[in-house]
Amino acid sequence: MPAYPDNLKYSKEHEWVKVDGRVATIGITHYAQDSLGDVVYVEVPPAGKELAAMQEFGVVESVKSVSSLYCPIAGKVVERNEALEKHPELVNDSPYDGGWIIKVEMTSPADLNNLLSSADYQKLLK
Repeated sequence: MPAYPDNLKYSKEHEWVKVDGRVATIGITHYAQDSLGDVVYVEVPPAGKELAAMQEFGVVESVKSVSSLYCPIAGKVVERNEALEKHPELVNDSPYDGGWIIKVEMTSPADLNNLLSSADYQKLLK
């Protein structure tokens, strides 16, 4: 899988969003997990929690640092990646697949217009 898949949207805070109907899957980018180093813990909100766009929703802890997670879009958490409780390293090993963090039912799909394409995100990193 490429480092920054074209089918995703990206935030300047290094989260990615994959849209499937009204549900958006959210995780952190390859750049973010690489910068953090070995992830040892991921804190995520419970299902049912309402999040505003760009609201802090959790943290990722690595051997080097602790980083806040920001929800790129407004919505309600409908699922959390339970596998991360026992295997937080999935964020490093598979940031766009097994390492996703939460799924949110979007309340304002227009929020997607504020996110970056893969090409624009890669320009931001340069």
